[in-house]
Amino acid sequence: MQDLQKEREAITHIEGNLYQNKDARIGIVVGRFNAFVVESLVDGAIDALLRHGVSGNNISVIRVPGAFELPLTAQRAAESDRFDAVVALGAVIRGSTPHFDVVANSSASGLASVSMDYNIPVINGILTTDTIEQAIERSGTKAGNKGAEAAMVALEMIAVLSQLDVDYEDQDQD
Repeated sequence: MQDLQKEREAITHIEGNLYQNKDARIGIVVGRFNAFVVESLVDGAIDALLRHGVSGNNISVIRVPGAFELPLTAQRAAESDRFDAVVALGAVIRGSTPHFDVVANSSASGLASVSMDYNIPVINGILTTDTIEQAIERSGTKAGNKGAEAAMVALEMIAVLSQLDVDYEDQDQD
């Protein structure tokens, strides 16, 4: 039993601290389509970043026509090396055509590819809802603000990834 406790104490735990990244540089890429919902996401993201100590000078908001354009814009932002994380915000609301599925799937897939290709957190904060009411609920009313949540995920991921960059062998010698 004591051996198990010693082994348990030897385990390395890595998790992000939301207040660890006051110097974080955050790019927020925003699809303007469905702006009546998306602007609340942007406000929530900015508010969350500022409340967690990120300087306004380190936040850039980049606007594009819609969610379909977000992956390319996120890629350019990642390529620029100006940001520690990119938060993509938009809203795709299901209609009566298959356009919803194309935009939602392409956007999600593109953002995931950018994150992996450029080794930078690219957070998918695109709402994909069946109704306008659901989108409104997720942009700051009943279901919280998914823009704020996406911004906090970005901060946590920056912290986690920076800890993974630490050379643990040097720590063991201390």
